[in-house]
Amino acid sequence: MSQSLAVTAYVGLGANLGEPVQALQQALHALSSSAGVSALRSSGFYRSAPLGAGGPDFINAVAQLTTTLSAPDLLGVLHCVESAAGRQRPYRNAPRTLDLDLLLYGHARMDWPVLTVPHPRMWQRAFVLKPLSEIAPDLVPEAALAAVAGQSVERLH
Repeated sequence: MSQSLAVTAYVGLGANLGEPVQALQQALHALSSSAGVSALRSSGFYRSAPLGAGGPDFINAVAQLTTTLSAPDLLGVLHCVESAAGRQRPYRNAPRTLDLDLLLYGHARMDWPVLTVPHPRMWQRAFVLKPLSEIAPDLVPEAALAAVAGQSVERLH
């Protein structure tokens, strides 16, 4: 009988409809209490303007978690948490009550129809890189932060 090894994964959180701060807090609680997740740590919350979309500003954060779930199973948990928060997908980049993106899953590289890891656009998004650099500075090179320096992202707390 084989035992699952724990993997460190990083999840991007964002919301810009309803009560975004509360949505992120509830999502962090839901993730931390999910089966297969043994530890969770979060960055502070950041405000950012929507990229490539309209709507109100987003509240964003990044969570670091330790999990024994496979990447597809973790993605399933993320989708369940989004659904519980009322997430709908009427069109690409639509405003949302909650958005959870699997950014990194250990050192894995995956390019599947439903999951790409590392997240394909994370290096172009200040609202991902700034909170990620807060909790895992060794994962975000200074050049990556410099490349997104023109994007407005404000730390809330």
